[in-house]
Amino acid sequence: MVAANRDVAEAFVEARRSGEILRTYPGERPADLEAAYRIQDRALSLWARPIGGWKVGKINPPEDSRLGSNRLAGPIFADTIVDGTGEAATMPIFRGGFAAAEAEFMLRLAPPASDHEIPRTNESVRQWIDEIRIGIEIASSPYPGINTDGPCVTVSDHGNNAGLVLGPRVDRQLWAELESIEVKLEVNGEVAGEATTATMLDGPFGAVRYLLSNLQQRGITPQAGWWVSSGAITGVHEVLPGAYIRALFEGVGVIEAHIAP
Repeated sequence: MVAANRDVAEAFVEARRSGEILRTYPGERPADLEAAYRIQDRALSLWARPIGGWKVGKINPPEDSRLGSNRLAGPIFADTIVDGTGEAATMPIFRGGFAAAEAEFMLRLAPPASDHEIPRTNESVRQWIDEIRIGIEIASSPYPGINTDGPCVTVSDHGNNAGLVLGPRVDRQLWAELESIEVKLEVNGEVAGEATTATMLDGPFGAVRYLLSNLQQRGITPQAGWWVSSGAITGVHEVLPGAYIRALFEGVGVIEAHIAP
């Protein structure tokens, strides 16, 4: 099984390095999250790229009950995090693979200086955050079936992340009201989805709480400055090269991105 995990991880890393598409899953699909994270951890050991954050995604029913978790996590490499506060960012995807854009709140980790335990409540999570921005996650994988094959396959290929676009800061006075901020995502000028974080399990702070627990279980120490992409607010919207993405966060700002192969 160790050799099988290594082979899958190596196949995904090589595909991401080269931009080549994997028409089929490169080995035996992981049956549970423990196996999936072993593949993800192995892949991370093969890269010489600094991590700049982590994405958190939702696991839908009935898989959440079967797998014992309603969220999943994946790494975000530092060189794929782009400042989108000026012109629209250009974000690459895997042509022929899977690609989607998601409007999300991005929370920056600032672990307390003292020896604090991992927070157990959303209120205590705020002590671990020093900045929140609006943003767009680009989900993309060289394996086209990553989203349809289920959460374990998603985890096994870097959590299906290909980058973040960071937008304007959210005023700290609004942190307690994130659930009331209306969010709209447009693809090529057409509204693809509208919602608030009230539809997102226990919201962005809950996503950070989940991530900190996940990293602890994997022996990964949270680092100051890591961004947490806290989950799709309006849904997962598939995109193609050439697409123009616009996310509007009421009362906060707008962020835009061009999708490139």
